[in-house]
Amino acid sequence: MNKQKLLALAILAAVVGWMAIPREQNLVQNETADSSSLRIEISPEGSSGSEDPGAFVVRAKRISPESYVRQIRVRGRTQAFRHVEVRAEEAGRIVKEPVERGSRVKEGDILCEVAIDNRQVNLSEALSRLEQAEFEYLAALDLQERGLQSDVIVAQLKATLESSKAAVARAELAIEKTQIVAPFDGIVETRAVELGDLLNIGTVCASVLDDTPMLLIGLVPEQEVRGLNVGASVTGQLLTGELVQGTVSYIARAADAVSRSYRIEIEVDESHRDLRAGITVELLVDSENINAFRIPPSALTLDDNGQVGVKVLSPQNKVEFFNVEIVGDETNQLEPGIWITGLSGNITLITVGQEIVFPGQTVDANFDWDS
Repeated sequence: MNKQKLLALAILAAVVGWMAIPREQNLVQNETADSSSLRIEISPEGSSGSEDPGAFVVRAKRISPESYVRQIRVRGRTQAFRHVEVRAEEAGRIVKEPVERGSRVKEGDILCEVAIDNRQVNLSEALSRLEQAEFEYLAALDLQERGLQSDVIVAQLKATLESSKAAVARAELAIEKTQIVAPFDGIVETRAVELGDLLNIGTVCASVLDDTPMLLIGLVPEQEVRGLNVGASVTGQLLTGELVQGTVSYIARAADAVSRSYRIEIEVDESHRDLRAGITVELLVDSENINAFRIPPSALTLDDNGQVGVKVLSPQNKVEFFNVEIVGDETNQLEPGIWITGLSGNITLITVGQEIVFPGQTVDANFDWDS
């Protein structure tokens, strides 16, 4: 037991002695390491950095405002310039093979032809009555000049003559309307009748689609329609990735009752002749011309309220924060960027290090990477 007590006392003495050894040198080394870690520099390799070893160094870029055409992104579709159903104006039986679907027709080409039936007989009868009315009227005028015919009789015969002329015109028009013709150049989209079918007045013969030019249709929100003008350039991207160009030809004055958006129509350039109606297209419509700044997307940051903005340097190298609005993007793969507004004049934009500095802080700027 005595040996065990002595061993325990020896171990206790060793521990107390180790704890009593001074460690000032270690504390000094730790404090030196901690103080050196507080200095943060963000600069490219090989740069001189700041003369003040305790200051922050951020990477910055000088940017000037540029003229930028703001674009409005609209979801739309392709639509034919006009598409009408051609209907019969005279009843009768189809006596000629109607035009095939998909055929391209010219204005005045026959789409369907109705049997003449008794219309030619009606014309012959009308012509005979006209000849008789002319003879009677001329004879009455001769008698009137010799004082043998009253003015009342002459007026009645003149009315009969005019009525006969009208009857001839109606008979000729009835024969003309037995041929149902294309109202304009286009493509026969549907054929509703076949050879031998009986058409009533108003029955559809065929529908004709005018695809020159093809239109792009979209609905613009009410808050963005003010910046649009007729004649503005438009780029449309189809689902296939094909790009089409056109110009705005119509902007509605009244909003859609349901969506509260305004309809716009874009005429596609004639070079795009193979478009079909009803294809979904994404439209980029040129709007107003504004002054904007082109910056790298990585330069954006957030304030304490979660609002998007950028940090810039004042002439005194103090950090300032400004809320901005993103108005467009740059699709150049070699130098991508975004366009923003909310700033004025030339600025010194912090491009790297904006997340670790705060407004009002004085920093040093490194422009080695400024292009």
